[in-house]
Amino acid sequence: MHDIEAIGELLRHPHRILITTHQNPDADAMGSSLGLAGYLRQKGHAVTVVTPTDYPHNLTWMPGNDTVIVYDGKNRTLVEGLMANADTIFCLDFSGLDRIKDLGPMVRGAAGRKVMIDHHLEPESFADLAYWDPKAASTTQLVFKLIDQLGEGDLINADVAACLYAGLMTDTGSFRHPSTTPEVHRIAAQLLERGIDVSSIHRRIFDGVSIDKLRLLGYVLNEKLRVLPQYNFAYITLTADELRRYRSKTGDTEGLVNYALSVEGVTAAAILIDRVDEIRLSFRSVGNFSVRDLVSTHFNGGGHKNAAGGRMKLSLAETERKLLAVLPDYQEQLMAV
Repeated sequence: MHDIEAIGELLRHPHRILITTHQNPDADAMGSSLGLAGYLRQKGHAVTVVTPTDYPHNLTWMPGNDTVIVYDGKNRTLVEGLMANADTIFCLDFSGLDRIKDLGPMVRGAAGRKVMIDHHLEPESFADLAYWDPKAASTTQLVFKLIDQLGEGDLINADVAACLYAGLMTDTGSFRHPSTTPEVHRIAAQLLERGIDVSSIHRRIFDGVSIDKLRLLGYVLNEKLRVLPQYNFAYITLTADELRRYRSKTGDTEGLVNYALSVEGVTAAAILIDRVDEIRLSFRSVGNFSVRDLVSTHFNGGGHKNAAGGRMKLSLAETERKLLAVLPDYQEQLMAV
């Protein structure tokens, strides 16, 4: 789905635009949202970015962050008004309205044109227009390509480029995931040519870690990491009490699953986190083992072949038992990689 010309026509005249992205936004979500917002504002559009939840502090440096509205329930009237008055609603880095929590019904019921820009599989049919490519490494890559193909690459200034680079860098695992294609590097090079400071972007995202997050990491690696060599699988569980004990904040558990995947001989890994109202699961894999297939079959989720997430209404212990019960079905695939 590449409605580029129609999107370009939609943006021909300035109007009111709302941009939203998925819950617990990561660097690709915020980078694509703020990068697109920066581009659209240069074209004269009135743009508001609304997120369905808050996001990690290490993303608040992005240009335009000070204008973001974080939905928290208390500002429902404000956000409903913005949704109702928007001529166009851009939905970035998600393919189903269930990924934006309470904002989902608002977007579905809004009169404005909906435009989806995303790279996740099996998109829900809620958008009027879409620029969707599951082969893309990140949504920021698609935002860059959209602007470039509309012939407005000159509007990708240093601020827009910094946001887009942040998402491109993180969603490719600092350019080491299989999704890192020659095109990805060419786009990265063009973003560098806009005068961005890549060292500063990397440092802001990955350094400056709080002592609580470091202590949580130490606890997880020492006490919570379990390796199952008979399946080439490793996983972590975290209870709500453990998160409170280490004063976990939004984003503190981001990337923990990668430590499990980094264990020698491990093909796939998972982290199971008790978020009180549900159990959140995040899976990662290497090679041809598809965690997306596992998650979509057993854990109410989806994503990409090597990175997927799900959620369960069972208890943490019940979810762990379910995971252990289904692993034998995948043993041959896990051991083959």
